[in-house]
Amino acid sequence: MLPKISIIIPIYNEEKYLRRCLNSVQNQTFTEWQAICVDDGSTDNSGKIVKEYAAKDKRFVVVHKKNGGQSDARNVGVDLAKGEFVLYLDSDDFIHPQTLELLHKFAIDNDADMVVFKFDAAARKKMEKMLAQGEDISTWLPASYNKNYDVEKIQYAVTDNVLCFATERNHSFGRFCVKKCYPVLKMLRTSIAQKYKFITGIVIEDFPWWSDVMVSRPRTVILDVSLYFYVPNVESCLHTVGSMFVIESICVGLKHAYKLYSEIATQSEYKHFNYEFLWPFIITLKRMSNAIKDEKDIARIKQMFMEMRDMGMFQNPPTIRTWKYKSRIEKFISQ
Repeated sequence: MLPKISIIIPIYNEEKYLRRCLNSVQNQTFTEWQAICVDDGSTDNSGKIVKEYAAKDKRFVVVHKKNGGQSDARNVGVDLAKGEFVLYLDSDDFIHPQTLELLHKFAIDNDADMVVFKFDAAARKKMEKMLAQGEDISTWLPASYNKNYDVEKIQYAVTDNVLCFATERNHSFGRFCVKKCYPVLKMLRTSIAQKYKFITGIVIEDFPWWSDVMVSRPRTVILDVSLYFYVPNVESCLHTVGSMFVIESICVGLKHAYKLYSEIATQSEYKHFNYEFLWPFIITLKRMSNAIKDEKDIARIKQMFMEMRDMGMFQNPPTIRTWKYKSRIEKFISQ
């Protein structure tokens, strides 16, 4: 019998947190799943740990590959997905036992292509505090992990244009605001997940990926429930790569997203995307560039800004603040 949900877990040197992650999958109240564990060239015991789980539970599928980064690992995993839906899960994080049960029910009941949910912000703050005090959080579980959700009491919204509910900014415009681009907080129909792959060789790969998904207008259920436990990890890829690599990655994402939305999106969709996603990333890019001191790197950043300007990316700043940033970018380019 084929699984109904395929969980894609990219793994690279996560032996400290991996067992909790895999246990949270094994403890799901919904049992018709497969977990595709992609060992992305780990040099610690991560590969041995996933093989141990797979030996005891055939629903765990293990793939060992040469290190290629998180995007590549996710792409490899999703190509092997046999379920109707795909859920991404990072190997240092974990999920509530009812996650698959609730996501699948809302997807089927609403004929949805995607179900979006939230992470437990209180649990993350608690873990940050514990880490600051030098405590080991590798086996810690919050009280909310044991909460029993009544499906009839979960608030939700259904939309055929999730972009209207989405933002990269820190503000909120309602209970069903979909914040940030995190792929781990979305369960997608497998045909969509396999169509929209992650750009390899960059970080912050979630921005161009989420841009692709949103503009495809999947029928979406937005749940007002926190089912994901996001673990602070100072050793994650984003915290260890250099600033220039992050800057170059953001540029790749901006070019990809801008080209897509300028060609496909309706006028109202582009206006929303411009305000809620494009300019927040442009501002982040400019702020990061201010800290770069190497002359060759500065010249490279100027070239990237000129390429984006020539694409027309800076033509429509939506606010006074973004107009100011446009002026700063133009001044930076001309120096």
